[in-house]
Amino acid sequence: MKEIKISDTVQYVGVDDKTLDLFEGQYKTPNGISYNSYVIFDEKIAIMDTVDKRATYEWTRNLEGVLDGRAPDYLVISHMEPDHGANVKNLTEKYPEMKIVSNAKVFTMLTQFFHMDFSDRGIVVKEKDTLELGTHTLQFFMAPMVHWPEVMVTYEQSEKILFTADAFGKFSTLDIEEDWTDEARRYYINIVGRYGMQVQNLLKKVKTLDVRKICSLHGPVLDGNLEYYLEKYSTWSSYEPEDKGVLIACASIYGNTAEAARKLEAILKEQGAGRVVFCDLTRDDISQAVADAFRYDRMVLASVTYDGHLLPCMEDFLCHLELKNYQKRKVAVIENGSWAPAAGKLIRGYIEGMKNVEICETSVSIRSSAGEEDVKKLGTLAKELLQ
Repeated sequence: MKEIKISDTVQYVGVDDKTLDLFEGQYKTPNGISYNSYVIFDEKIAIMDTVDKRATYEWTRNLEGVLDGRAPDYLVISHMEPDHGANVKNLTEKYPEMKIVSNAKVFTMLTQFFHMDFSDRGIVVKEKDTLELGTHTLQFFMAPMVHWPEVMVTYEQSEKILFTADAFGKFSTLDIEEDWTDEARRYYINIVGRYGMQVQNLLKKVKTLDVRKICSLHGPVLDGNLEYYLEKYSTWSSYEPEDKGVLIACASIYGNTAEAARKLEAILKEQGAGRVVFCDLTRDDISQAVADAFRYDRMVLASVTYDGHLLPCMEDFLCHLELKNYQKRKVAVIENGSWAPAAGKLIRGYIEGMKNVEICETSVSIRSSAGEEDVKKLGTLAKELLQ
């Protein structure tokens, strides 16, 4: 286990999983994921969450190593998703005197996951309740739908540490040296992104606290320039564009639609668009495409017509945007079809149902491959997109 320093009395016992290729069965994790768990030592000992069953052996070894023969008094459960709650039953069997501390919704889910009644050893907490460990005091704040209904966060008052469940988490294991923002953005938009209002509610609670460190259930301990991380979460959860720029999301079969989209990319750059990002939806990671769609203030959707419908990768992309509450952006549409182009109408059907999305009036409908008139229209579309 890589040593993660939190404090003299709060120790990290999590696990890096380098073998996980898909998070939640759909999001690529080329650098794996960390399952974070913590132990607070005082007159009473509290374990902060367990880990995924994939990491049971290593986590148990880490936990026993820091406990050094002592028995924990409490297990605090902030989130019951199986990548964090899988070892609750194992831990209760190993330490029969240990109490489980969480909210009522967690105890309902415990019964659902393990088909056991934990109420005889449970301590049910509500908003702002506290638990004394000695010199450490835990205070609990409910965070429903960030991103499950039972989620809560825990504030340790003496050391000013906020244990945030999945909030402020990111992809990658902890031994990977990389900037927090890109993988945290991809994680947030794809995992939590639908629940912006609920994240905003949590941020309001966090702003009332003097937080010095943030300990998430995925990703590194955040202990410097916390305003930066809070600001990113405020931007993401309010659905405001993070940067000025254009994402071109393209679904092409034989390359003609992609050629037109690339031509628009060149025109946009010539017209001073600044950042233009091209995404091939047939090959590129869809979770990165979704993250970029939320990152930038403008987007181009370019798709061939396929069996009278959208190419499935474009439809999948639009479904993801709809699911994650895409809004407050400007969007342009390019369609292609050799005999009955329908992609533009179908794309607009998705976009028109989204909140505060402006669709460019200029229509570019290509028949098989882009000709001179189509290129002129692409120039007009670029101007409108950049207005």
